[in-house]
Amino acid sequence: MPYGMIKMGKVYTCIVCDEPVDKISKGLCQKLFDRHTKKIMCLSCLANALEVEEAVLMEKAEEFKEAGCTLFL
Repeated sequence: MPYGMIKMGKVYTCIVCDEPVDKISKGLCQKLFDRHTKKIMCLSCLANALEVEEAVLMEKAEEFKEAGCTLFL
């Protein structure tokens, strides 16, 4: 890799709405479904699929992070 180039991670998109997925949403999908899941959804679509409020998912993500889950670091 040439000097000055930054290796970027794979950009994930929601399987439902095709919007870009942030790190927290990706981590939640991996934690709740399976670490190797291909079902990556944005926070809104994940909340709809699980029939919960987005705020509940954000609280769970914070709990997982505080517990030391590496998916949320």
